[in-house]
Amino acid sequence: MDIGQKVKVVRVRDRVSDSVAKRLGQEGEVTQFKMVDGSGVGVVVEFSDQFSSWFFEDELKQTA
Repeated sequence: MDIGQKVKVVRVRDRVSDSVAKRLGQEGEVTQFKMVDGSGVGVVVEFSDQFSSWFFEDELKQTA
């Protein structure tokens, strides 16, 4: 994945807030990457309403 790429949220691994859960199936844009633990990298996605959150790469699907 690259910054600026469009992605769709296809699943969430853990319990999340309602504001994040309602993004399931929505498309957003990758804005940055985030270290989430000692070896993992998360992807920060911003949606059309300016809301942003981070996701694991396997929770996202690349779109056109």
